Amino acid sequence: MDERPRKSHLWIWIVVIVLVVLVAFYFYHEHEKAVAAAQAQAKQPRPGVPIQTATARTGDIGVYINALGTVTPVYTATITSRVDGQITNVAYREGQMVKKGDLLIEIDPRPYQAALTQAQGTLAKDQAVLSEAKIDLDRYQQAYSRNAIAKQQLDDQTQTVKQDEGTVKQDEGTVATAATNLDYTRIVAPIEGRVGLRLVDPGNIVTSGATTALVVITQLQPITVIFSVAEDYLPQIQKQLRGGVKMPVDAFARDQTTKLATGVLLTLDNVIDQTTGTLKLKAIFQNQDFELFPNQFVNARLLVDTQRGVVLVPTAAIQRNAQGAFVYVIGSDNTATLHTVTVGTTDGNTAAVQNVNAGDVIAVNGFDKLQNGAKVTINNTSGSGGNNATSGSPASGATKNSPATAGTKPTSTPGGTHQ
Repeated sequence: MDERPRKSHLWIWIVVIVLVVLVAFYFYHEHEKAVAAAQAQAKQPRPGVPIQTATARTGDIGVYINALGTVTPVYTATITSRVDGQITNVAYREGQMVKKGDLLIEIDPRPYQAALTQAQGTLAKDQAVLSEAKIDLDRYQQAYSRNAIAKQQLDDQTQTVKQDEGTVKQDEGTVATAATNLDYTRIVAPIEGRVGLRLVDPGNIVTSGATTALVVITQLQPITVIFSVAEDYLPQIQKQLRGGVKMPVDAFARDQTTKLATGVLLTLDNVIDQTTGTLKLKAIFQNQDFELFPNQFVNARLLVDTQRGVVLVPTAAIQRNAQGAFVYVIGSDNTATLHTVTVGTTDGNTAAVQNVNAGDVIAVNGFDKLQNGAKVTINNTSGSGGNNATSGSPASGATKNSPATAGTKPTSTPGGTHQ
């Protein structure tokens, strides 16, 4: 009886020991598996910071002065009537382009035609009287040569001829005045340009003394832009003008990205505005596409110099901290190295820098995770980076420099783009 319970307890202990061994073996196996996975993961290279890059290059960059300008027509004609009368015809369409000599408005010509006819009749009559007086003078001269008449009679006839000549001249002036007034009944364009909205309708009476305009014409081709720059730039501008350099001027829309037209600097004012310390400049544009419109506000950009053979990088690659500006140069082992740079002239999306060599690959994004000595993964497939430093050409119109408003003094950083 004692043997059976003892054997039963022995088997129970054996089963428990086997289970404990199995559980221990299972946990040991899982631990070894986890350690092996951790070691394998540690041996795998860590992925670098994903970035896009551009390549620094040697090139030329322009030094510009930005300013706010106003489009001003070369000529503006405000036309009024020079004679009295009723308008019989308005020959132009609103907004029409007209050439010099094109008919604009007609005034009733009949009163002036009648005055011309009357003046011509008076002239013809007085010319006949003058001819008769000259014939009599010729007779008196012949008679006096024969001592048939007194000298006083000859002198009187001579003066009569002169009086008639004066009368004829006066009549000729009256005829010319009448003919001119008749011409004034046809109002023609004095310049080539665009007419504005119609200001008068047929049937209205106009007078020569009125100051109300009948039509306004503005010349659009060519057209000018007047803008102001700080007096500090005057020596630099005058140096270019004295050298006969035609200084290009670009006109941009208010968004500063859309280039409207390109012209040249025409002249500058003869005085400096002492209240603002600025000088007015005038540029002329051919305005072939009529992009510039009178009294339009534009952003003018004057090219005052060109720096040649400098190292150019995208402005997006330049970062700044408390110590100054810097870029990340990517080495052949895909390691980012921080390079402190000196930023020079900036033109749109491109900047001239020092302490970077042409051909260096530099990062243009990913700066939130990028740091000195970090490994990187280059991905230039999205197109936002690029392999070359893009130049901020004037044609692109992409400039981040805020133009100086009229009446303010532009500022500039040493060697940088004037703003």
